[in-house]
Amino acid sequence: MKPLGSITVVCGSMYAGKSEELIRLARRALYAKKTVQVFKPAIDIRYDEQMVVTHMGQRHEALPVKDVNEIKLSLKRETQVICVEECQFFDRSLVDLAVTLADKGKEVILAGLDQDFRRKPFGPMPELLCVADEVVKLRAICMKCGRPGSHTYRQIDGKPAHTDDPIVLIGATEAYEARCRACFELRGAKDRKK
Repeated sequence: MKPLGSITVVCGSMYAGKSEELIRLARRALYAKKTVQVFKPAIDIRYDEQMVVTHMGQRHEALPVKDVNEIKLSLKRETQVICVEECQFFDRSLVDLAVTLADKGKEVILAGLDQDFRRKPFGPMPELLCVADEVVKLRAICMKCGRPGSHTYRQIDGKPAHTDDPIVLIGATEAYEARCRACFELRGAKDRKK
């Protein structure tokens, strides 16, 4: 019988533990003696160019790739579990690849921000959530009040970002915080000083 493939999507805001969960699932597969490959976008060099690294310092080896095609070209035939970090930075062809791999009996584990700093769906994440067999939605702790936080707040020079600021800004605590709905802030384009 053909192995049963699956798609698991791990999502949530910044600091919710997405990378930690991806690493946990990858290590669990390795303990089960499965062949695992982990990929990350080459643009994410915050902590390490060759590793998935959590904000708390946990690490797992990963292959940096510039796009989904590089993932396809780098996949080994014997790989049973494919993990992809920071999926929001890839295009929608990641959805097609995930479905194809799962249909071939592979376990696909995808982690990423489901919302950008404006609380809008981020990259291919909405479609990945739709095709997933399992969704793990994690919540962080609001860095302002301590309640559960589901939103990624971006600040620039200590002030909330504007709605028309660029979507992609690679960063960590210097630019982002987890926030609850009550503490989340965003400035409209009209609030920008001329």
